[in-house]
Amino acid sequence: MLEGRKIVVVLPAYRAAATLERTYDALPRDLIDEVLLVDDASDDETVAIARRLGIRTFVHRTNRGYGANQKTCYREALALGADIVVMLHPDYQYDPRLVPAMASMIATGVYDVALGSRILGGRAREGGMPLYKYAANRALTLIQNLALGAKLSEFHTGYRAYSRQVLEQLPLSTFSEDFVFDNQILLAALRRGYRIGEISCPARYDERSSSIGLSASVRYGLGVLATTLPLRRRIRRGR
Repeated sequence: MLEGRKIVVVLPAYRAAATLERTYDALPRDLIDEVLLVDDASDDETVAIARRLGIRTFVHRTNRGYGANQKTCYREALALGADIVVMLHPDYQYDPRLVPAMASMIATGVYDVALGSRILGGRAREGGMPLYKYAANRALTLIQNLALGAKLSEFHTGYRAYSRQVLEQLPLSTFSEDFVFDNQILLAALRRGYRIGEISCPARYDERSSSIGLSASVRYGLGVLATTLPLRRRIRRGR
């Protein structure tokens, strides 16, 4: 616990057999109360490895999508009594050692949401982020900051921590079951006035890191714009 608050780390998994154990071993589990994994119908050994490691594991019998995976993660974490939920991809792209730092940003009462930013520190490309992903990240973040009056370094990180209040009060069930879920939950948090903080997080990209392809990235980008621009219009109308 941190400041008497229960910390649960959730691992939304799909085909994570090659990296799951390394991710789990790097977690500072002396400061974490629970770790749970939701597998989205992987066709590899992800579930077997998770159970061998003693991770509390939930399985989708059919592939339901990244957003649907997170919805299950948060529902089960709250059912365990989590006060703070940290979402970490089990592909070892983000550094698990930063979980306590992110959780403490919320446990101290300073923030409601914490983001592990690959852009802060200026080393995303050094970590292997593909150029087209970096350029798209920067362009979409600029558009969103201008549209919403925000000042985030990136809207698209997959390393996040949320307070229980945020997860209980946002309408998660209405959000996408696909990748744009990440953006929808962040925009909803901004709209509700939740305090969002960022911490620099180096990221690693190699052949084992999960990554959506170009066509899925284009769909994601269009989904981001489709979510952001109507919200901008509502903000301008004072709604």
